[in-house]
Formats: sequence, C-alpha cells, structure tokens
Amino acid sequence: MQVVANGVALGAVLFLMGSGLALLLGAMGVLNLAHGAVYMVGAYTTWTLAISQGWPLVGAVLAAGAVCAVLGVILERLFRVIPGRPNEQILMSFGLIYVLGNLAQLVWGPVAKSPFQVAGLQGAVQVGDVAIPANRLAIAAVGFAIALLLWLVQDRTRVGAMVRAGMDDAEMTRALGINLDRVVLAVFVLGSAVAGIAGGIGGLVLGASTNQPMDVLLLALIVVVVGGIGSVPGTLVASLMIGLLDAFSRYQFPEMSSVMLYLLMVAVLVARPTGLSGRVA
Repeated sequence: MQVVANGVALGAVLFLMGSGLALLLGAMGVLNLAHGAVYMVGAYTTWTLAISQGWPLVGAVLAAGAVCAVLGVILERLFRVIPGRPNEQILMSFGLIYVLGNLAQLVWGPVAKSPFQVAGLQGAVQVGDVAIPANRLAIAAVGFAIALLLWLVQDRTRVGAMVRAGMDDAEMTRALGINLDRVVLAVFVLGSAVAGIAGGIGGLVLGASTNQPMDVLLLALIVVVVGGIGSVPGTLVASLMIGLLDAFSRYQFPEMSSVMLYLLMVAVLVARPTGLSGRVA
C-alpha cells in the first residue's frame, strides 16, 4: 500500500506536468520543452510563500499557478515567432531552460530545497496495517481533481471543442472564424498554471531544485509518448502507469528503475505509435 501510494502521488504530479505539454503539442504542434522550467518556478514560488513567508499551502500553490500563468503568456509570445518549426522550438526551449535555471540560482541559490514540511500534512493516515503519508494523499487528491476539471473543460465546453478542432484540422478551424491564436494562448496559460501547481504540490515530496527542468521534462515526455498527444484521459492513465511502475521498480530492483520506464515507452511506441489515446499529431 505504501508503494502504491508513492506511485499514485508521483503519477498525479506527472499528470499535471504532462497534460499541459500534451495539450500544447496537440493544439498547435508547439514543442515547449521549457515546460519543466515552469514546474521549477512553481516549486520555488511555493517554497518562498509557504515555507519562507508562512503562507497557507493552498494560497501559495494558487499563487504559484498564477505566476506560472503569466510566465506562460511570455513563453507563448516567444514561441509564436517560430510557429511550425520544431528544430527552432527545441533550441529556444533549451535556451529558456538555462536562462530560467540560472535565474533561479541567482534568486534562490544553488542548494536544492528539501521537501516542504507543511502543518496539517505531516504524519500519516492509517489504512489497516499500513501508514500512508498524508502529503501523498493530498497530492493524489489534487491531481485527480484537476484531471476531472481538465477533462470537463476539454470534452464538455465550447473552448474544449475549439481545442479539439484545432488539433484535428487547424486550417479548417481558422476558416470557420475561430481565432486559433487565442486558443493556443489559452492552452499555454492553462498548461503553465497547471505546471506551476504541479511544482507546488510536488514540492511536498520532491522539494525544489534547479535540476528539475530536465529531470521532470524527461518523465513528462514519457507520459506524452505513452498517453498520446492531446488526450486528458490518455495522459492520466499513462501518468498512473508510469508512477506505479517507477514506485514498484524502485522497491523491487532500484538499479533498473529508470530503465523500466523507457522499456514501457518503447513497448508502447512499437505496439501503438500514437499512444494510448490514439490521436495522431
């Protein structure tokens, strides 16, 4: 049960990271690999407000989401200059990762922040003979709540219909009079805000570090490949699979844990190249 709790908590964080990346890539083919740096900004912002300034965790996480939403607007303006040019988008992404990483070192220092200790989420919840950490239960609850919200937005609202239409046929969507640039901006802002929230709640178990942009990005890319582009349910299933696989592999054979994740990715690419959701980019 403890291993399952660890896996579900990690899966919730990966979903919050991977969903924004998958929607961006699906909405307009924007390969924003700087998404991991947005996660890092959310983690450091939450640490500053909740740990250093004494804010309630909920307020600090929401503030981190707002800060990262503003950062998403800036990133959208930068990526708008090079639409449909993946090579240039990759180069810009890595440049942004180094810029934001060095700015984080300048502001918060090079020493990583340990996992956040927050009043009310210390200790464990007893389930039978197993004690499950309260912070991991909180992470899972937030992750599933946002997953439900994103699914409702994507599948049950007019904005979600525009996003799906842009994924399927951007040219026809524009011909129908839909301002797809605004849709892309909205997805950028939403994805960045969710990444900031992921950094905030993920800090409960992962802390904050300038290494996170690359570490988290690799896991988020595996989530996108396994779950498929632009699918909230596919991303959620992939995140839980990867979180549980990582937790069990670390418990059973830690020396092979990272390899197992890449084996899963390879298996999915061979059996179903479009991922679990089946959406074609």
